[in-house]
Amino acid sequence: MSTLRQFSYLVALADYRNFRRAADAVHISQPTLSQQLRALEAQLGVTLVERNETPVQLTPIGRELVVRARKILLDVKDAEDLARRSKSGMSGTIRFGVTPTLGPYLMPGIVASLHRRYPDMRLYIREGIPDEQARELARGELDMLLSPLPVSGSDLHVEPLFRESLHIVCPPEHPLAQAALVRRSDFAGIGFLSLDRRHHAYRQDRDICADLRADPLEDYEGTSLDSLRQMCGSGLGFAVLPELYLRSEVGGENMVTRLTLADWSGTRSIAAVWREGAAYADSYHTIAEAIAVEARRILSDPL
Repeated sequence: MSTLRQFSYLVALADYRNFRRAADAVHISQPTLSQQLRALEAQLGVTLVERNETPVQLTPIGRELVVRARKILLDVKDAEDLARRSKSGMSGTIRFGVTPTLGPYLMPGIVASLHRRYPDMRLYIREGIPDEQARELARGELDMLLSPLPVSGSDLHVEPLFRESLHIVCPPEHPLAQAALVRRSDFAGIGFLSLDRRHHAYRQDRDICADLRADPLEDYEGTSLDSLRQMCGSGLGFAVLPELYLRSEVGGENMVTRLTLADWSGTRSIAAVWREGAAYADSYHTIAEAIAVEARRILSDPL
């Protein structure tokens, strides 16, 4: 008889497309994974895996089974979580994904506050690319996600939290750094730095450049907001930085000059995301509310 464990192995193989990596992900040996999948195929009487392909490919019936198995496995996990939550309340470890363009500048104070209120709850925080983390959330590898909007994916609850301003900064020695007021037309042809193309920020920066008739600098992609600020400060180009980063102790405006614009403004919206029907939805709401309150407090403080 087929088992949930065998189906979890099939889902892992679909995710990683490699027997060794899939086996590592489910904490078994590669031979055991292969043996269990062959046993599953024998029990079902169908071929699920095209083993002569690299990367590993699933057959059409294999792909269809993965869709159904993934939902069953998530439902089982949520049922187990519901049982645990009924006994423990706000406790246990929550796997929390956050974009590096936000987490380091907002989460430390929130984590400390939540720990004081709920000492038995732990936040396991993982920084990553929002699009990739949305897929991890859908697969059950993360419990909750803090991300810029939009977030794509089915069966996800998206809770908008706050909106923050975006600001254009430039090298201190650039002529525009001395201007009391800058206009959109002043950016025509100016090079703008951005993060790599997997980030929401990359796509948003491209739109901003198109709007301002500025030039995206494809040869200089940052890995973090800090790297953007440092490259901008060294004279490589202008950058777009969010308000929370510019207000933070680890970020700030040293090395760059924030420009005051007469006829342009930009914002980004931030949301908390979790799976629809998650057993810990009440806990996720509590965390989301704490994040929203702290962000709004910081953004409302005078500079």
